[in-house]
Amino acid sequence: MSLRERKKLAAWRAISEAALRLFEEQGFEATTIEQIAAAANVSRATFFNYFASKEAVVFDQDPEARDRWRSLLEAHSPGEPLWDSLAAIMIEVNTGLRDRMPLMRRLKAQSPALARASQASGEQLRTDLQTWILAQTPGEDAMIGILQLNMALAAAGTAYQSWKTDEDFDTYIQRLRTCLDVAGAGAAALTA
Repeated sequence: MSLRERKKLAAWRAISEAALRLFEEQGFEATTIEQIAAAANVSRATFFNYFASKEAVVFDQDPEARDRWRSLLEAHSPGEPLWDSLAAIMIEVNTGLRDRMPLMRRLKAQSPALARASQASGEQLRTDLQTWILAQTPGEDAMIGILQLNMALAAAGTAYQSWKTDEDFDTYIQRLRTCLDVAGAGAAALTA
């Protein structure tokens, strides 16, 4: 990574950390972009160089996150059962959100506008997973692969929806494992 790229990443993270701290202290609705910029020691224009909106600060992934999950995809060989790979990837990606997800959950519970904005989050991961599956499952098997992806995403969504804001992150991960195990039984029937 070049010096310029490292500086951009440091600025992104400084803005994100300042915003999340302010959201935690003051609430999402009460925090302004000007306050975030001041806390991160950047201008309002610089804020918008990195984030499209205040909501984006909550949902945009760390710029290195995509590289991490792509590494996860590469680590799973084409010979491994697809469901096993998907379940492991879902657990690893979600575990990597340990520091952000509980706050994101609380903020969404406090702000209906933020909850609505969250609908598009996760699309890049879905797209990357689908591309990876299609590369591994040619022809008619691709349909079964995409069905398994949708089952894994539904399992993650179910675990998230059942996770209460006052419960710890490990409870969420345990629910995710349980939902993936249950969905995995159905996935096994697809490939039998």
